[in-house]
Amino acid sequence: MKLKSMLLGAVAGTFVLVSGQAMADTSEKKIALSNNYAGNSWRQAMLESWGKVAYMAIEEGHVAAADAFTTSENQATEQAAQIQNMILQGYDAIVVNAASPTAINGAVKEACDAGITVVSFDGIVTEPCAWRIAVDFKQMGRDQVKYLAERYPEGGNLLEIRGLAGVFVDDEISAGIHEEVANTDFKIVGSVHGDWAQDVAQKAVAGILPSLPEIKAVVTQGGDGYGAAQAFAAADRPTPTIVMGNRRDELDWWKEQKDEKGYETTSLSIAPGVSTLAFWVAQQVLDGNEVPKDLTVPFLRVDQDTLEEILAETPVGSVANVEYSLDDAKSLIESAK
Repeated sequence: MKLKSMLLGAVAGTFVLVSGQAMADTSEKKIALSNNYAGNSWRQAMLESWGKVAYMAIEEGHVAAADAFTTSENQATEQAAQIQNMILQGYDAIVVNAASPTAINGAVKEACDAGITVVSFDGIVTEPCAWRIAVDFKQMGRDQVKYLAERYPEGGNLLEIRGLAGVFVDDEISAGIHEEVANTDFKIVGSVHGDWAQDVAQKAVAGILPSLPEIKAVVTQGGDGYGAAQAFAAADRPTPTIVMGNRRDELDWWKEQKDEKGYETTSLSIAPGVSTLAFWVAQQVLDGNEVPKDLTVPFLRVDQDTLEEILAETPVGSVANVEYSLDDAKSLIESAK
């Protein structure tokens, strides 16, 4: 699969199959997913990937259960209560995509104190007892600006579309963008929250556009590029260079614009299938493997020359994605030791 080879190949020399390790039996163990939000295509793809891999893991006898739960609102208090319920329900491991890096630390500590393995991913937590799996989100922000600086060394005005307020991912990507902008002649003249959702981003951009000068480019966090393009079109304003976030509708729009006008941009995001890596990491901890507390995976990037190939592998309504196997998890763990 092209996407998987691209992403795993980004960690040079680290993904080597590991075998022959004597481990404990996890066939009776139960793992739960605590997810704080499902309101965009990335989160839906993340849950779908979890379901596929968890189903096969149960069928193959790796674990007894791998249930997924999503809070009704993106509230840390609600997710903390959800985790406390999981403790009472007797799960052996809890995999968490967190509403906040700090606000659910109390519930995470309760789980650890009860002997439960906690693995956070994407939206990670800072509680020391938990494991963390993430990409370098700050670097994702920096790379957007570096790409634009190569295209436009003279700089210009930028519009920033952020994600969900208060979430670790949003803070880190935005920090990376601002740090790199300071090294260029770009200026951020407007900032809105798009919640990583096209409809929210379109409405937010439409609301701020009348107050903005000419925009050279739009820096984003994923799930907002197509909405931004629609807002610029509706306002009858020139379409700037919009950094995309690997959603299928964004990639479709980019392909149309590329074919019609030679439009150029780039696209990058963490693969939704990182949830499956978190699942296998939790299984490996339960299996007695020594696992470093912090694991970093590369983000998935689409460029002008890989657009068509990756678009062909991305389902309609979904996101460019990679799902991880048990061997992938073992190899990443070994590379991090």
